[in-house]
Amino acid sequence: MTIATATLSSKGQVVIPKSIRDQLHWESGHELIIETTDSGVLLKAKPTGKTLRLEDLRGFLKVDGPPVPIEELCKPVEYGTDWEESERRSR
Repeated sequence: MTIATATLSSKGQVVIPKSIRDQLHWESGHELIIETTDSGVLLKAKPTGKTLRLEDLRGFLKVDGPPVPIEELCKPVEYGTDWEESERRSR
């Protein structure tokens, strides 16, 4: 979490510090939602309304190496000893 201070201008404008704009990838023209809450004001990016379809994700994950055959992907997973050992380590 980043905390910064901004000053309200006589025209009611607030400049969001560059470090926060960069962190949130907010650029000039980016639409924001201002919401009042019991503890103050919440400022968040307006959703773009752009929805992704399954086809939009094709090729999203890149893998170096040969493709894995369907038979290998569909093979049942046997947790057995490996699962029990990882459970013991996580305690």
